[in-house]
Amino acid sequence: MENVPNWYVTVAYELFTDNEKGIHELMEKAPEEHPFQFITGLGMALDSFEAKIAPLAEGEAFDFTLPVDEAYGPYVQEHVVELDKKLFCINDRFDKNAVYPGAVLPLVNADGNRFQGLVLEVKEGTVVIDLNHPLAGKDLHFRGRVVTKRAATNDEIQGTLNMLSGEGCGCGCDDCGGGCHEHEGECCHHDDEHGCCGGHGHEHGEEHGCCGHGKGHHGEHGHHGEHGCCGGHGHEHGGEHGCCGHGKGHHGEA
Repeated sequence: MENVPNWYVTVAYELFTDNEKGIHELMEKAPEEHPFQFITGLGMALDSFEAKIAPLAEGEAFDFTLPVDEAYGPYVQEHVVELDKKLFCINDRFDKNAVYPGAVLPLVNADGNRFQGLVLEVKEGTVVIDLNHPLAGKDLHFRGRVVTKRAATNDEIQGTLNMLSGEGCGCGCDDCGGGCHEHEGECCHHDDEHGCCGGHGHEHGEEHGCCGHGKGHHGEHGHHGEHGCCGGHGHEHGGEHGCCGHGKGHHGEA
């Protein structure tokens, strides 16, 4: 293969996992009209995913499984945490419209790491959030085709780096509605300056919605990045929990 440090790649795929009953089911689909896009070598995808795609040429099909230890690792009960309700306040009021059982929240910790958490329960004074990746504990079976593969341009690389660093939307879209409200650990302090484009617009088979938390199913925070799904709340917690499973999307490391 040509020695190119950063490839621009788009892939159409179906992602299957086994459910609790052992039934192999479709979890999500990225069709050719809206493929997953990423640039190699920037941490947008799991290393194991990039390694499987690397030898393939544009137009080639793939069918492979990433075992748990090459995907998002085991489900860790300690990554289910309780956070003070004050972290989810806007204008002294708990943000009940965004924070409720089943909601997937973009979060930011004290170090600026972005990740997502699934709200399990809202208690009187705390919110119980699962910081495990939605696909933790699962083997990931991908089946699809490489739609595009070419050398990434300098503008594409820089735009992606800007997006990953939180300096803007790497997608080049002009219609990112809404900022990312980032709760800074104090009730009622939020910041609208961060454009937060997340999600690559594929169809999810489950209720988690934009699971890639930022970089989409293949990269770190923010992915979901260049692919749509703009806006949302970026709640920041600065406690000891750190970034327990901050997401690279379905293909970035947990």
